[in-house]
Amino acid sequence: MSEILYGTPVADTLRIELRSRIAALREQGIEPCLAIVRVGEDPGSLSYERSALRACEKADIRSRSFVLPADSSTEAVIALLETISSDPLIHGCLLLRPLPRQIEEHRVCAALRPEKDVDGATDSSLRRVFVGRGPGFCPCTPEAVLALLDYYGIPLTGKRVTIVGRSLVVGRPLALLMTGRDATVTLCHRKSPDLPARCREADILVVAAGSAGMITADYVREGQVVVDVGTTMNAEGKLCGDVDFPAVEPLAAALSPVPRGVGAITTAILMKHVVTAAETMT
Repeated sequence: MSEILYGTPVADTLRIELRSRIAALREQGIEPCLAIVRVGEDPGSLSYERSALRACEKADIRSRSFVLPADSSTEAVIALLETISSDPLIHGCLLLRPLPRQIEEHRVCAALRPEKDVDGATDSSLRRVFVGRGPGFCPCTPEAVLALLDYYGIPLTGKRVTIVGRSLVVGRPLALLMTGRDATVTLCHRKSPDLPARCREADILVVAAGSAGMITADYVREGQVVVDVGTTMNAEGKLCGDVDFPAVEPLAAALSPVPRGVGAITTAILMKHVVTAAETMT
């Protein structure tokens, strides 16, 4: 049976570490504040928004939600982000993605000040991931994966890691972060040839493909650590991961669930970024 890598104790530890920093800011008259921007009613975005609002409440961080209709123009979203960027009482902004198809995401992201980009949406934040300097923050989910592994004492040095999923939100930033921790990383995607074999080669398998249940027992060998980053809503409105949990659990040495896995840590990392942004702006 696998060790289940629950995210809640990791998130609780992060929140405890933030308390003194938040208290110090409040003593200076600064109330850390997160703006959440959502365009439309994407189910994944709604789920992330609810999680972020709960995390703000638990961490005693002020939150403000800004919701635009799904048919909004690129210019409307840019105008909102420019207003948020210029508001001194807002320290961080979470732009929920994916955005509706008619919106030019690159232009929208460029309208957000990198110092307030607490989930790695801007080019400046991604540059920070790639070169290690400059304003902005790493996307929260890759940091959450590292926090999960660190909490459970799973080392990366010298390990073979396969990441399934090449997005700028998870896969590519995580590959760089893990390489920086001396892992040997293979970055794959759903069209990679002989993907099951690539997955079985790894000591640590991270799946962020956005395809519910795609990782079956054929993709896993005994003794692996499997981290499921996938979040997909099924027809019944239930949150599902990329890993077929019942099929993989008997094989894996350790396995993160969905929900109650990486997602719980992601919102705690988001709170950490908001506090850091507030400290930087003092």
